[in-house]
Amino acid sequence: MERIAAVTGAGSGIGRASAAALAAAGFTVVLAGRRRKLLDEAAAEAGNGAVAVPADVRDEESVASLFHEIDSRFGRLDLLFNNAGLGARAVPLEELDPEEWRTVIDTCLTGAFLCTQHALRLMKRQAPRGGRIINNGSLSAYVPRALSAPYTAAKHGITGLTRSTSLDGRAYDIACGQIDVGNAATDMTERMRTDGALQADGSKRIEPVIDVADVARAVVYMATLPLEANVQFMTVMATGMPYIGRG
Repeated sequence: MERIAAVTGAGSGIGRASAAALAAAGFTVVLAGRRRKLLDEAAAEAGNGAVAVPADVRDEESVASLFHEIDSRFGRLDLLFNNAGLGARAVPLEELDPEEWRTVIDTCLTGAFLCTQHALRLMKRQAPRGGRIINNGSLSAYVPRALSAPYTAAKHGITGLTRSTSLDGRAYDIACGQIDVGNAATDMTERMRTDGALQADGSKRIEPVIDVADVARAVVYMATLPLEANVQFMTVMATGMPYIGRG
């Protein structure tokens, strides 16, 4: 049976690498994101019938349209990778523009919630029933970086969403897990590789990163388990980054 996967934020970074890896593992992948050109390029790169569907996870109607397209084309969804995310400017909490807060929360957390809602509805009624949802968390879900309140709060929220989805989906053969990534080499981490990342003591430090392909392989492992098994939480990080022991 054809296996259908949807990946949000699929035009670049972890999403793009994961879409390609899932396609190589046999999934037909629906790549969702805001930038059509990047999505088309990523879908062509992924192959195996991959489809680009522009969507903004912050917008309820856009998310509904995305999942209507998935249902119309394929009639089912076996995997949702909630990957779309962004951060805000690294400024003191009291100086943060509330609109920046809302943008991060809406993208990282509310977007995952909206996509999860639609995925649950489809996975419950399809035959065979069930499926898997993987949420892109972060080490920030456990230990924040300095001046990162919106992103940290959103990723803490993702952990709560992961646990609730696991519990609520259990009776319907729907598994949910979370992958927490530390220092993958994406546009979001470019500065820490060149200018250095702000540390808790106010200094800056160049930090090591990992290839997004390493994260993608972990996503594929989680995605290809039988529904009787689930990786609830997985951490994939640069071995030398300041996290364990914060040094």
